[in-house]
Amino acid sequence: MSVFDKHKDTLETHETMMGVSRGRLAVALDLLTDSLALVGQHGVYCRSERYIGKPKMDIALVLEQLSDAKELVQSAMQELKSR
Repeated sequence: MSVFDKHKDTLETHETMMGVSRGRLAVALDLLTDSLALVGQHGVYCRSERYIGKPKMDIALVLEQLSDAKELVQSAMQELKSR
């Protein structure tokens, strides 16, 4: 099933409100935010034995990459908004 099928209703709503590009970016941002929350929850249970109080390195890397992707999407949305 494609991403367009899985998120059809949400895409339709956001694309209607914001236009196709902005709507898709908004849905992508929502998905990234949800992913960050899920990985963050997982990081609570998978703690590093080397660095007490920190998530395991693989979890930390995934969180960093998701945060970076979210920041890029936010900047693209801001760029579109200023046009």
